[in-house]
Amino acid sequence: MAWWGTLLGGTLGYMLGGPLGAMLGAALGGNFDRGLNLSDQLDSGNMERVQAAFFTATFSIMGHVAKADGKVTPDEIASASHIMGQMQLNKEQIAAAKKLFNEGKNTDFPLDDILSQFRKECHRRRNLIQMFLEIQIAIAMADGHLHAKEQQLIYHIGQQLGFARTHIDQLLRFTSGSTHAQQSHAQSLDDAYAILGVKPSDSDAEIKKAYRRLMSQHHPDKLVAKGLPEEMVKIATEKTQEIHKAYDLIKSKRN
Repeated sequence: MAWWGTLLGGTLGYMLGGPLGAMLGAALGGNFDRGLNLSDQLDSGNMERVQAAFFTATFSIMGHVAKADGKVTPDEIASASHIMGQMQLNKEQIAAAKKLFNEGKNTDFPLDDILSQFRKECHRRRNLIQMFLEIQIAIAMADGHLHAKEQQLIYHIGQQLGFARTHIDQLLRFTSGSTHAQQSHAQSLDDAYAILGVKPSDSDAEIKKAYRRLMSQHHPDKLVAKGLPEEMVKIATEKTQEIHKAYDLIKSKRN
């Protein structure tokens, strides 16, 4: 929680700035807009700054995604609460996350400004940005369906962050398989293929290559080294467990 300690120390406002800093400051009852004029002078790859940006963007845009179809469902609220539980946030962090979520539901939420700064703050950390996008997709699919407006918004978010539509489709299939497995409390063979983003007709070598790529993309230690807040390690760990389970299931059926 190094970034949170820096925040409470009163210096993160100068460190972050911009729309993300202003939104985080508002969630905490302060004004971090004062960092705006200094933000370009600071290293956008600073680890604590990246972690704060990830936290702020994750929960504010999560609220925006949840409201995409016009209403926030109990499933989406439960999914957001589940993510907070996975992160083992303290009382103050939960309160901030909820305020950010509610900010994201506002009609004047500056989505593109937030995405633009978030992408800049992450400083080409593609796997970290992908993790962020997967969390947003999971919220969109929390009720078991991806509504047209939610899908349109996910495409927009992904493309603003630099992902091609084909890559976003792969992430949608990955999250769909993972969500279905969690809701049914059992991973089916179809779920396993969806999680790995492969087809039953693919060769063993192709499936192994997909498995290794996904494990590398979601490796908790690698993501933390790139700026994933330590609170989100459990989420990354569970994703690698799902990927490993999917690969083992496919191998066992093929053998």
